[in-house]
Amino acid sequence: MSILEIRNLTHRFDDRFLFKDANLQINNGEHLGIVGLNGAGKSTFINILAGKLSQDEGEVLKSGNIRWGYLDQHATLDPSLKVMDYLMQAFNYLHEKNARLESLYAKMAEETNDDKLEELINKSARLQDELTDAGYYDLDSFIKRVANGLGVNKFGYDAIIGTLSGGERAKLMLSKLLLEELDVMLLDEPTNFLDVEHVDWLIKYLVGYKKTFMVISHDTKFLNHICKGVISIENGMIRKFSGNYEQYLVQREILAKQYEDEYKRQQAEIKKLQDYIDKNKARAATAGMANSRKKMLDRIEVMEKPITITEAEFNFPYISLNAKEFLSVENLQIGYNNKPLLPPINFKMNSQTKLWIRGTNGVGKTTLIKTLMGKIPSLGGRFRFHLESRPAYLEQDLVFPNPDACASTYYGATYPQLNVKTQRANLAKVGIKGDLAIKPLKNLSGGEQVRVKLAVMSQISSNVLILDEPTNHLDIVAKRALAKALQEYEGAIILVSHEEDFALSVCQEVFDVKNK
Repeated sequence: MSILEIRNLTHRFDDRFLFKDANLQINNGEHLGIVGLNGAGKSTFINILAGKLSQDEGEVLKSGNIRWGYLDQHATLDPSLKVMDYLMQAFNYLHEKNARLESLYAKMAEETNDDKLEELINKSARLQDELTDAGYYDLDSFIKRVANGLGVNKFGYDAIIGTLSGGERAKLMLSKLLLEELDVMLLDEPTNFLDVEHVDWLIKYLVGYKKTFMVISHDTKFLNHICKGVISIENGMIRKFSGNYEQYLVQREILAKQYEDEYKRQQAEIKKLQDYIDKNKARAATAGMANSRKKMLDRIEVMEKPITITEAEFNFPYISLNAKEFLSVENLQIGYNNKPLLPPINFKMNSQTKLWIRGTNGVGKTTLIKTLMGKIPSLGGRFRFHLESRPAYLEQDLVFPNPDACASTYYGATYPQLNVKTQRANLAKVGIKGDLAIKPLKNLSGGEQVRVKLAVMSQISSNVLILDEPTNHLDIVAKRALAKALQEYEGAIILVSHEEDFALSVCQEVFDVKNK
């Protein structure tokens, strides 16, 4: 049964078609991944479906009785609420039924007419049966069964939302969405803030999900497990493929070749017509034929130029240093307002150590990195880098001094000694080329913003790279290129990452951050 139909969907961004005259049908029970390169329009598409953004043209027709939900990791939560109170909001419709039941009980206590009393008893019995069937009287255990799978129990159900980290809030919002048991879930990068164990739990949950979901993710392992179909956004088109991500790649390669061949044929036809027009429009004897060709040319619906998937190129200049004790961390205490987050931390690195900082979200990995970088003060103990250490640091947060500035301006302000040609060439290496280089930073996708940050970082000569969740938002092409650059880097690396496959492809040592 169709629950969503898209007709002639068209949307532009910065004078470029993200998609044009797209048609799509989504059926009940489909498990779909949404894929495309950074900036292709994946988040725009899902925001249109969620009703948070209006399309330029076309229709999005939803079945009337379908319940929709959208995981918006930027949503504002009431900071004064307790975690359990927020999760309970998933069952507001049951709380309303229970309120009606309590009201009936109150009326029954006052009713003296036997017929009316019997009517009230029957109504209350029906409501109580509905609440029982819906599991209302066992909500606490049901909530914890789902939310524990995503690690909410690690920060506690009595915790105040205002005290939670960004990752913890993301887990909380995803938990509430799952608890609502909606007919359609729209999920934008749900694994970005999940630990490995919680990704595994989410995979099992989604595989067994009886209803429909659509997921944006750059985690191919995750997509391969959960998806039975793929929605691809590319070349201004939205297409649906059957099978998981690996099966989609095979189909995509065939279609991409067909599209490229068709595009070349059309361009050859356009050139032939234009050449004829240019040669014959000025001669009276052939002007009529030239005008006829012009009408033919005007009727052609010109295809978008095929997107060429080019590897991004990351390079991190290395300053040679050979030291057995490059970084020493001894009984380091980290936290805020004199409240330690963790037991004292101890580890050592040499100048070639590639270390994966692993741990659950919210446990203090970013706090540890910021302490080592001097962004926040330590609460006790000490750490010592080698005197000749030269770090290059990528923060997790995508914050720019002026988000209205373009990538080229931001890069140029950081490295004014480089001429404009060199600045643009360096941005182009990481995939920020053409119009992307002059688009406001705030209008770039998350993955494009990360590429800009990495381009700036690529100009820093260093002997240690400190990277906090560098793959968040990066598409598969850029992620592969980044892994290659890190594998070739000769210096030390401190990597915080929730992606196990990526981390293990780069690092040989692991330090587990634990709060016990």
